[in-house]
Amino acid sequence: MTPINLDGVIRDGRHHMQVRVYYEDTDFSGIVYHANYLRFMERGRTNHLRLMGAEQHALFAEAEAETPSFAFVVRSMRIDFLKPARMDDVLDVVTWPLAVKGASITLAQEVRRNDHVLVKAEVRVAFISEGRAQPIPKWLRHLMKADLD
Repeated sequence: MTPINLDGVIRDGRHHMQVRVYYEDTDFSGIVYHANYLRFMERGRTNHLRLMGAEQHALFAEAEAETPSFAFVVRSMRIDFLKPARMDDVLDVVTWPLAVKGASITLAQEVRRNDHVLVKAEVRVAFISEGRAQPIPKWLRHLMKADLD
C-alpha cells in the first residue's frame, strides 16, 4: 500500500494541503460555510509546522521546557472571501510565512480550487506564556525563517 501524505507538501517555500469539501462543511445553500475556511487554514498552519520539523507534540514539549504555560494564539486575521467552494470540491490550502519577529509570526494563506483563489488571509500568530507575549524560542524562529530565505 502506498503511503498517503495527509500533511501536504512544501513546494517553492509554500505549504500545500488538499482538503475535500464534505456536506458537513456547507451551509443550507450548498456552499462552504465561512467559518469552515478558518478550520481548513488552521489545519494548513499546523501541517506546515509539522513538515518543517516542528511536530506538535515535540514542539509543545520543547517549548514547555523553555517557556512554561506557553501557547500560540491568533492575534489578528485579515480575510477576503472571493469565490465560493461547494460540496465535493477539492481545495488547495496554501500557507507561507511573511515575517517572523519577536513574539509573532505572520503567515499568508490562500484557499484555491484549481487556478482560482477563493479565500485570501493574512494571519498573525503570537507566542504567549502565562498570559503575556514572549519572544518566540530561538530554535522555532530559526525554523520558520528558513522558509523566508
